[in-house]
Amino acid sequence: MGRQWLQKHREINAARRARINTKLLREVSMAAKSGVPDPTLNPRLAVAVEAAHKQSVPGDRITRAIKKGAGLLEEKLELEHVLFEGFAPHRVPVMVECLTDNRNRTAPEIRVLFRKGQLGVRVSFLFDHVGIVEATHPDRSLDLETVAIEAGAQNVEPLAPAPEEGTGGRFLTEPADLDAVTKAIVNAGFTVTVSEMGYVPKQPMDLPAEARQEVEEFLEALDDNEDVHRIHTALR
Repeated sequence: MGRQWLQKHREINAARRARINTKLLREVSMAAKSGVPDPTLNPRLAVAVEAAHKQSVPGDRITRAIKKGAGLLEEKLELEHVLFEGFAPHRVPVMVECLTDNRNRTAPEIRVLFRKGQLGVRVSFLFDHVGIVEATHPDRSLDLETVAIEAGAQNVEPLAPAPEEGTGGRFLTEPADLDAVTKAIVNAGFTVTVSEMGYVPKQPMDLPAEARQEVEEFLEALDDNEDVHRIHTALR
């Protein structure tokens, strides 16, 4: 009786792990669909596969996700990209990207999750749509601005939190340049951990601690939904 709480938490962790794996495999499939199904030739796919490996997703499932995305299986990839806009608590703009095989299931679920916010308000004009590459390098002396210019990125900022060793940057690109910039950064000796399209707020927001906690809890609840792929917010 006294250890039932432990089993409950194990079940919660297992369920969360399953949701994470589903999201990772969907990203692998979408990356394979967006380019060639070869991680050595497709930077986005290479990053997605590495992220799946780090979460101990079985190799056969990763291979199947690649083949599914590339259309090499009888089972077709039937995922729809759906974007929801609105406000989190305290009027924090938020954009939620979903990958779903059933929009009629996903939309009501997102509507419920937004009950403490406001769904359906257009906020995309408060963000820039860009390519985002996050990468680290063991040489702390590297000048990130120079790396960004040589790679063709539009801007760069230090990673936060900074890596314990070496240096790291968050490179922002024109949407069409994401793959080229990713390749250039890899060729410069960086380890790329993120290569994706995203939304960067034009005016990041700061909140008092209590309000920030409320917004973070709201965002965590969204992120727990299996269909939610990425969340972009103006919260700094």
